[in-house]
Parts: sequence; C-alpha cells; structure tokens
Amino acid sequence: MDSRRGRRIAVLSEALSQHRILHIKNAAEILGVSEMTVRRDVSANAGQFAFLGGHIVAAVEAENDPYEISKAADSHAAAKRQVCTQAIDYIHHDDTVFFDCGTTLPYLVDLLPDQIHITAICYAMNVADRLTRKPNVRLVMLGGLYHPASASFSGASGLEMLDQLVINVAFLSAAGVDARRGATCAHFHEAEIKKKAMSRAQKNILLADSSKIGKLKPAFFSDMKSFDVVITENGMNDFD
Repeated sequence: MDSRRGRRIAVLSEALSQHRILHIKNAAEILGVSEMTVRRDVSANAGQFAFLGGHIVAAVEAENDPYEISKAADSHAAAKRQVCTQAIDYIHHDDTVFFDCGTTLPYLVDLLPDQIHITAICYAMNVADRLTRKPNVRLVMLGGLYHPASASFSGASGLEMLDQLVINVAFLSAAGVDARRGATCAHFHEAEIKKKAMSRAQKNILLADSSKIGKLKPAFFSDMKSFDVVITENGMNDFD
C-alpha cells in the first residue's frame, strides 16, 4: 500500500470510529479525493470497510447480521427496475407516499419526475438519500435505533409519527412472498413499521421481483389479500 493510500485509510478509519457510517460523498470530501478513489480504497480494504446502501461502514458492522443490504443491492437489479417502472404510475401530484426499506425502492425513487410534488415517508438511509435529490419532495424521516444491516431505523418514535400521518399509497418490499403464508421480511423491526404503514395507507402496493416468490423469512407482516396490488417484473400478480 502506498503512503498516500495508507494515510487515507487511517483517516477514513478514524472518521468511521466517530460517525459509524459515512456517505461516500462525505468520505470523499473528508479525504480530499474523488468518490471513485474512495470506492477503490474501500474495495481494496474489504476486511476493514464495507459498502452499505451508498454509505461506508466498518466491515464488522456489516458482519453483525446475516442480511447485508450492500450485498443485496445489485442482486436482480434489472428485475427490480422493471418492477418499479410498472409502479411509478401509482404516484400522483400532492400524494403522501410511504417508501419501504430494502434495495428495490431506490429504483422507484429514481423514476420520480423532478417536477412532481409529494410528501415522502421513509425509514431507510439508502431510500432517504435518493429522495433528498428530488427538488419537490418533502421528506419525513422516521427515526429511532439505527440497524446497519438494512440501513434502516426503528423505534416507538417512528411508529408514533406514522400515527399522525395519512398515506395515499404505501409501497412495501418483502424478502419472501408466499400465497398461503403471506409476505415476510428478514428483520422483526421492519415488520412492525410495515404493518403500521399499511394500516395508515389508502392503497398498499407490494413490489417484489420474482426471486422472492415462494420464499419465507422469519418476520411475517401481511397476508396477501391485504395488498391492493402486487407487482413483479412480469406484471401484476393475483395471490388470492
């Protein structure tokens, strides 16, 4: 390792010890280099650092949970984009929209026209990061305890905030979708937020690429009949 890279690695390690998680852009500013250089440095030191939804964390943080959002981010990417291409028409001007966590919803945010005015509710950093780039989106971020493995937050404060909101449409993600056993996810803290958001929404839409169909995860959050629409890359699905 050359001396300049060694110094960057030391500075990045120190910054993470203070902040725990850094956006790649912020890391580049701290180090005085390009984001590409930061990505190369992190990739070259996989034992020390890890990517997490557009952010950098210590590798040990990503290893704390068997599900890593960074590993899922590029999985079935084309299918996830296709799912969201079909879902975008359900968002209308002045809507209040709930965006779930996971690696599918960022593709939906990217499809939002810059001119559309909505209030967006989310609890995941990778989704919030995309929403902040949309000039006419008013963002409501649900806070609480941060979970690095899914780049999401949970806690009583977030659930209480949802009680104060009326949602036009909620877009939900799932790690498992089964016709009989319903929609499931990997983390129990996500299930509580999903349930609350669905109870506050006028329309609930499940976005799940076909790799999720037939799978079961430990945390149940909804039977299939509670979704108004289920969309895969192959179109709308009927699980009744």
